[in-house]
Amino acid sequence: MLSPANLSDYAAAAEARLEPGAWAYLAGGAGDEITLRENRAAFDRLRLNTRLLASMAGASTATRLFGLDLPHPFLLAPIAYQRLFHPLGEIATAQAASALGTPMLVSTLASVPMEEVAGVLGRGPGWFQLYIQHDRDFTLNLVKRAEQAGFAAIVVTADAPVNGVRDRERRMGFALPPGIGAANLAGLPPASPSEGLLGGALAAVPVWEDLARLREATRLPLLLKGVMTPGDAAKAMALGCDGIIVSNHGGRVLDTMPAAIEALPPIAEAVAGRVPVLLDSGVRRGTDVLKALAFGASAVLLGRPYIQGLAVGGAMGVAHVIRLLADELAVAMALTGCATVPEIDRGVIFG
Repeated sequence: MLSPANLSDYAAAAEARLEPGAWAYLAGGAGDEITLRENRAAFDRLRLNTRLLASMAGASTATRLFGLDLPHPFLLAPIAYQRLFHPLGEIATAQAASALGTPMLVSTLASVPMEEVAGVLGRGPGWFQLYIQHDRDFTLNLVKRAEQAGFAAIVVTADAPVNGVRDRERRMGFALPPGIGAANLAGLPPASPSEGLLGGALAAVPVWEDLARLREATRLPLLLKGVMTPGDAAKAMALGCDGIIVSNHGGRVLDTMPAAIEALPPIAEAVAGRVPVLLDSGVRRGTDVLKALAFGASAVLLGRPYIQGLAVGGAMGVAHVIRLLADELAVAMALTGCATVPEIDRGVIFG
């Protein structure tokens, strides 16, 4: 096969390689997948301006985030059960992330224990993504484990108290194969049984008070992921969150939500630079990264594409996906007259 030239090429190669159920889990979205498609369509509708004869002296994609000097303004989003896509799973992703200095967000639902992933990341930047569990003491222990393992931040995902209705997975009858599960949740006491989703299972879903308790429990930077309104961003900052991640969970939870890039500008305006705002959902091109930064994001999260790279080529595939996106961003910056990340502003957006 020809070498993938962009992230879409990796998607096609991964689909051809993966078992159909695993592909449905990775590529699918909620309901009719309207939000899944809109995450891309909204980026595609945005047009860019060129700025002629701009100096490129000292040009760089480097940025600084939470005290970390990063080679480019994107991170690897938390994605569960990566051993579905490659035998080494999160270990291979961590190898690529460490080699290229790209922060990796390790999921609560990782198929490899967080301590093993952190050991591969070494001194490279790693963040831990937290799903608040029904057992709050177990949840606090996850945070303590993340601190002891050396993770540099805690990212609380709040937009998925229940799974979305994902028809692709249901049609395929998808289930995790034997030997693959949430390694970090070993020992979690079972939830109390209840009749029906609304008959008691939702009684233990996270609330704002849980976020406040987490803020008190850790000195690490705390970010809230899943924010889609200025009001929720304001609540998170009032409780002491150090960052906001604008995300609709990649279109996997609630269908017909707006695209994340559409929700970003009013949130960034409301936050007004008080904390970093990151964008997740729909990023596939270097021009997408540029557009998000122009709308006020400090950085973006890359999700499905790096897993597609993992499926195709293991650590080397992940590294190649990172390199392709970084190179595309550098070209986009040069062609819009932005020598450095701080120079990217609304002026690069046409109209």
